[in-house]
Amino acid sequence: MFGGRWNSPGRRVTYVSESQSLAALEVLVHLQDTSVLPSYSVIRVTFDEALVTAVDPAALPKPWRRSLPSSGVQAIGDAWLDGASSAVLEVPSAVVDGERNYLINPAHPDFHRIVIDPPVRFEFDSRLLRRP
Repeated sequence: MFGGRWNSPGRRVTYVSESQSLAALEVLVHLQDTSVLPSYSVIRVTFDEALVTAVDPAALPKPWRRSLPSSGVQAIGDAWLDGASSAVLEVPSAVVDGERNYLINPAHPDFHRIVIDPPVRFEFDSRLLRRP
C-alpha cells in the first residue's frame, strides 16, 4: 500500500532482518503508536544463500539513508522485483550501519524454498520506550 525504502507503493515485498535485535530497532525507528507493541511477534525465516542477490552499498544513490525513502532506492528494489533474478535481496540497514535486511519476493518461483517458522510472541523491553 505505502511502499518502503526499497519498494514503491503497490509493489509486494516482505522485509526481514538478519537478527531479532535489528528487526526490533527497525520497528522502533518507524513507530508511531506504542499501543501496538504488545501485538508483535517474531517469525524466523531461513533461506539458502543461493536464493540471495546482494545490493552493493557503494552503488547506492546519496543520501540513501535519509528518513524518507528516495525514488532512486525504491527503483533498485522495483528493478529486482521486475527482473525476478532471486527470491531474496540483501540490502544494507539504514538504521544500523554494517548490518543487513532482506527483502523477500513472495511471487518469485523459488519462494517455496524459503522456510518460514510459526510466529512467536515478541516482547519489547520497556526501557526502549522511555522518553527523556
